[in-house]
Amino acid sequence: MDVRPEQADSPLAMSAALLRDYRFGLRVAEQGHVVSVGDGVAWIEGLPSAAMEEMLLMEDGSRAMVYHLTQRMVGAILLRQMPALTAGTAVHPSGLRLTIPVGDPLIGRVVDPLGAPLDAKPAPHCTSRRLLDGPAPPIVARDTVHRPLYTGNKIVDTMIPIGQGQRQLILGDTGTGKSTLALDTVIAQQGRNVFCVVVLIGQNRATVVETIEALQAHGALAHSVVVVAEATASPGLKFLAPYAGCAIAEHWMHMGRNTLVIYDDLTTHAQAYRELSLLLRHPPGREAYPGDVFHIHARLLERSTCLSAGAGGGSMTALPLAETELGEIAAFIPTNLISITDGQLYLDHGLFAGGFLPAIDIRKSVSRIGGKAQHPRIKEEAGRIKLDFLQFLELETFTRFGGRLEAETARKIHRGRVLRKLLLQDKRDPKSIEFQLTWLIAYNEGLLERMPLERIDEALERLQRVLAGGTLAVGSGRARWVEEIGAALRNLAGDP
Repeated sequence: MDVRPEQADSPLAMSAALLRDYRFGLRVAEQGHVVSVGDGVAWIEGLPSAAMEEMLLMEDGSRAMVYHLTQRMVGAILLRQMPALTAGTAVHPSGLRLTIPVGDPLIGRVVDPLGAPLDAKPAPHCTSRRLLDGPAPPIVARDTVHRPLYTGNKIVDTMIPIGQGQRQLILGDTGTGKSTLALDTVIAQQGRNVFCVVVLIGQNRATVVETIEALQAHGALAHSVVVVAEATASPGLKFLAPYAGCAIAEHWMHMGRNTLVIYDDLTTHAQAYRELSLLLRHPPGREAYPGDVFHIHARLLERSTCLSAGAGGGSMTALPLAETELGEIAAFIPTNLISITDGQLYLDHGLFAGGFLPAIDIRKSVSRIGGKAQHPRIKEEAGRIKLDFLQFLELETFTRFGGRLEAETARKIHRGRVLRKLLLQDKRDPKSIEFQLTWLIAYNEGLLERMPLERIDEALERLQRVLAGGTLAVGSGRARWVEEIGAALRNLAGDP
């Protein structure tokens, strides 16, 4: 059959090409059928060659992924369920594993764990795809964490620093500000060339909308992707959501870029996996969680790292969130995650109720490797801040019993109260690293020591104006910082 050049892309041309390349031969294909379907899973017979995590195509247009193999049947997670899906529907194996579109077209978009848009915009035109559950980078491709990731939070950036490629857990009771702290970190990456992926697992629609609006209002959606599996989504989509977000960030990491992934939250993810496992008849273990619940989080978080220069030099920082009940940090899922991650930020309900915001409990929070990535100037100035604050908390406890205090003890307590006032911070108000250095020097030099607590906020505003003048930089000599700060705070404490 001859086809003219102008008809090369026509249906006639494509049909001619198929006929030309057709060869007679024996073809063997498997076809199974659905035995039962419900609660987001399907049981299928007649697919003896099906492999774990293989995509299955159903004749009604539904899609599923193999996640459990028995001697006679296959248990599959439903990824897309059409109304016509019922027992007896024919099923065909695809021979492919689940992938998601990745790349720059996703920036600023809201998608589901399969990459489908949720923001009423056309589907992103991505030329690359990546496996949701790929292998973690090998040890030889990794580098030590050596670059800081600035969160814009006074407590974190000074006393509990985080490095690019680190896995830092954020945990606490419901309503203590975990999500707020994570979103503030995303907002703080504006202008720092860090691509962010926010994964919302099992959140209600109002919370999802509030999160997206907050990112839009502060210009953070311009460097972010939001992956959403709502509370009404199937357990399979909730389970796949963090892997989808990780795959999106992993693509940029292997291109040599720095990325940040927020998993909000992995407690809900573990509960979705427990539900899915019970539906697929996996043997239950402690608290009805399957025995491999530790493994699913370990293989997810192990993909976050800092790559060596030979492997591209990119990084993926992970901030997983976990929920505690009544402050029980030793619960099953929190202890699993603590053992996987490189440190934790613990938000205490008592501190939150007392107005200390963000409610980070410095005594229970730690960063095991972030100190190596901290800027030398910040590290030098913040060296004794944590110890001073912990000593102040102990002294303040003793003052509750009453009694007269010695002058030196009273001075230390006032100095500690000044520090506590300095550490307070409003949400959606990330601070620059220059501002962190400014208040640290002011505190260490004693320039705030005799200042009434009600004037600390005014002092911080003056320090902000000093930085706005553009005369100070992190590389400037310390003497110049002290001179400029002293001039800005002069007469604020009533000194002549």
